[in-house]
Amino acid sequence: MSQSAPSKLEEHLGYWLRCLSNFVSLTFAEKLAAQDISVAQWVVLRTLYDSNGITLNEAATQVGVDKSSLSRMVERLVQKGLVSRSQGDDRRSVELTLTAAGKKLVPQLAQLADENDAAFFNTLDPKQRSKLLATVKRLLTANGWDASRRGRDGIE
Repeated sequence: MSQSAPSKLEEHLGYWLRCLSNFVSLTFAEKLAAQDISVAQWVVLRTLYDSNGITLNEAATQVGVDKSSLSRMVERLVQKGLVSRSQGDDRRSVELTLTAAGKKLVPQLAQLADENDAAFFNTLDPKQRSKLLATVKRLLTANGWDASRRGRDGIE
């Protein structure tokens, strides 16, 4: 009974998607490092920017990390003066908001994100880019990805 050779790594689309994702993320991380912000911290800041106060639990769900991981990230952002914490509606909840400095920084970081996306994806015309985005979203949805829990590899 002969066994066939295992498929080569380079034959897997997932391998190439991971390479692309890692390359896009690494390049963005280098741009954020100049602002003393990590990609994980960017995700938290951008999430908080869209809310007018959100609990730690809600933020953890939206960012896609556990509460303790988010709590550590928030602590670093509080130390940097970008996020403030306060007691929520009940004694056990913690509410997170951006400080004035955080609100000012997010649009600058979003510009870096836009530039990073453009650097990688502007070789595609708008129709190709739109189709790629739709395809990726369709694959995620078809495989059980929950858009309300935007889980992210490597956010911690």
